[in-house]
Amino acid sequence: MSQNLSVVVWSKQGCSYCNEVKEYLTEQNIDYKTVDVTNHDEFRDILDTKYGIRHVPVVEIGEGNVYRAVTEVGLEHLKAALQPAHV
Repeated sequence: MSQNLSVVVWSKQGCSYCNEVKEYLTEQNIDYKTVDVTNHDEFRDILDTKYGIRHVPVVEIGEGNVYRAVTEVGLEHLKAALQPAHV
């Protein structure tokens, strides 16, 4: 895992998949920051502008100057996005 990896999880309270994503990252010893969109429609507006979606979780992964976002539901998408970071 690169030391320069930056991970941000956009989530909301009560979201079971959001919690699953955070648990997976913790199990993999991947540090992350959280943006809680609960009661913050303006944060959902940011997601809408950036990715054309308003749902969570969204996981943004940055390494160096390369950033990507996982917007699909399912841990397999997150695992695939993190794979290049493990190489």
